[in-house]
Amino acid sequence: MAATALIGLDDVVRARETIGERLHRTPTFTSAALSRLTGARVHLKAELFQRTGSFKPRGVLNKLASLGAEEKARGVIGISAGNHAQALAYCASLEGLDALVVMWQGASEQKIAATREYGAQVDLEARDPGEAFARLDVLLAETGRTLVHPFDDPLVQAGQGTVGLELVEQVPDASVVVVPIGGGGLIAGVATAVKGLRPDARVVGVEPEGSRAMHAALEAGERVEVTPRSIADGLNAPHAGRNALEVVRERVDEIVLVSEAELEAAFRLLYARAKLACEPAGAATTAALVAGRIANARGENVVLVVSGGNVAAETASAILASR
Repeated sequence: MAATALIGLDDVVRARETIGERLHRTPTFTSAALSRLTGARVHLKAELFQRTGSFKPRGVLNKLASLGAEEKARGVIGISAGNHAQALAYCASLEGLDALVVMWQGASEQKIAATREYGAQVDLEARDPGEAFARLDVLLAETGRTLVHPFDDPLVQAGQGTVGLELVEQVPDASVVVVPIGGGGLIAGVATAVKGLRPDARVVGVEPEGSRAMHAALEAGERVEVTPRSIADGLNAPHAGRNALEVVRERVDEIVLVSEAELEAAFRLLYARAKLACEPAGAATTAALVAGRIANARGENVVLVVSGGNVAAETASAILASR
């Protein structure tokens, strides 16, 4: 696929065939508490129960399957705040590949440790996400490794789209699907699957107010560098993917913003009432619905993608203890 080619439903279906039985088909739960609170019929797509604790291995496995012997022999490289890092480390180990992941100072110690435990090397020279992407370019040139991009590769997006295939099968009458946005890979894949199977369903993206790379790109009409600052570290991308931006323009109905306080409140709500120990990024969709950011949701069948559960104990306990 060319870098600017939009993925289609057939790409997502092929990705599911490629992934096979190596990953979980994650459950979708109804939530009586959220339904009463919001007036919508709420379903939670629990990607925190996926291997490595997030949706990310779906895209990584699909990408790795496309590599030739020479590309595999060079080893792979990625960049991540943590969830893609763990997924790349885990999947590379499954495939017997050497993996290097660029992270940055201040990234979750839990995610750094897990990435190493899965078998990858971790580079922590960068001070922040913006520097990390520059560091990635340097290491790509120095090492000749094969890049597995966290969000702007069509094969990765197609793999993430298998979340959308599953949730439509699990909730056939879904009318609103809400997806968190970092760099845009997950929503690009999910929107492709949902619109391909349920064209009338609305797809809504959610970004933190302090980490709005996709908002900025849509306003500018092109990729824009931002300085992301949110407790939802899984959504702290310094820019939206160019390819993801094109998919979002065509297939996403709306993108809304949530505050840090709303993210924390949703995190506590999911923990207390749905018994889901998610990460702040995974609570973004619940935050948007509970805060009333999603228009005309009352009475609709709403599916909230809970994207991951990799949160440091210190972060979780601080949020749970606050009010």
